[in-house]
Amino acid sequence: MAPPRLSGAFAPAVTPFTPGLDIDFEAYAAHCLWLQRHGAGLAIFGTNSEANSLSLAERMMLLDRLGGRGIDFARTLPGTGCSALPDTVALSRHALLHGCAGVLVLPPFFYKGVSDDGLFAYYSEVIERVGDANLRLFLYHIPAFSGVPISLGLIERLAKRYPEQLAGVKDSNGDWGNIEAMLRNFPQLSIFPASESFLSRAMPLGAAGCISATINVNPAAISSLCANWAEQGAALAQQQVDRVRQIFQRYPMIAALKWAISHYRDQRQWQIQRPPLSPLSAQQQASLLAELEAAGFAMPALDTP
Repeated sequence: MAPPRLSGAFAPAVTPFTPGLDIDFEAYAAHCLWLQRHGAGLAIFGTNSEANSLSLAERMMLLDRLGGRGIDFARTLPGTGCSALPDTVALSRHALLHGCAGVLVLPPFFYKGVSDDGLFAYYSEVIERVGDANLRLFLYHIPAFSGVPISLGLIERLAKRYPEQLAGVKDSNGDWGNIEAMLRNFPQLSIFPASESFLSRAMPLGAAGCISATINVNPAAISSLCANWAEQGAALAQQQVDRVRQIFQRYPMIAALKWAISHYRDQRQWQIQRPPLSPLSAQQQASLLAELEAAGFAMPALDTP
């Protein structure tokens, strides 16, 4: 029997570092558990996780250690896409060993201007080399970062060749027309916009939910909207999550998320990013805090059930 379609709000969990730029696993595990307690799934090793600043060994280590902390891997979607095909295969196999719900796979992103034929060959090789009927692969369309778009034609070809393995798409392009086209053309796939601001339009068309950066700081509200988008009060809930999203979008997103977590948890170390990324300036911190306070924003404590 095929597993149920993945749905809901998934957080590309941000990754905390020590002053020596090592991963702070205790802080990481606590954050992941907090996200799941507040209704979110985990899209670990995503863009906002600084995944491409992490080694393969670090990603595998984190997944191994999370297994001992009560993380629900059935609600976990690790990013496994790398430029090197063998790395993508290794990370994807490792995720399957832990029973993860699926894998979110960037296109190989170093070479630009590649054809759909080349991308079809890449994703086909990933699926064939992983060689596991339980593989559920989600394409990651984020051309602003990868420089390699995932076209509707490519999705159609992969869906026809691998109807069981191709499970969905995360669309981070921010173009409603493209999101709508995916929803209308591929109703069998779980389509996740990358912003909660699309939920009121996307959910009625069959969207699976969203995989959004700001779920890192606002998981309960966004998870609730994904589940209750058709209920009374959904329009107001949409406005409320939009306001928070719009505030964070005015700043470098990863730095803003990390600063907010550091502030509301009183854990200054959360601000650290691996180079080449940098934390917010003092002026940006003050401005962000003023906007969040004006919006009445707060983050529940780590021990809040």
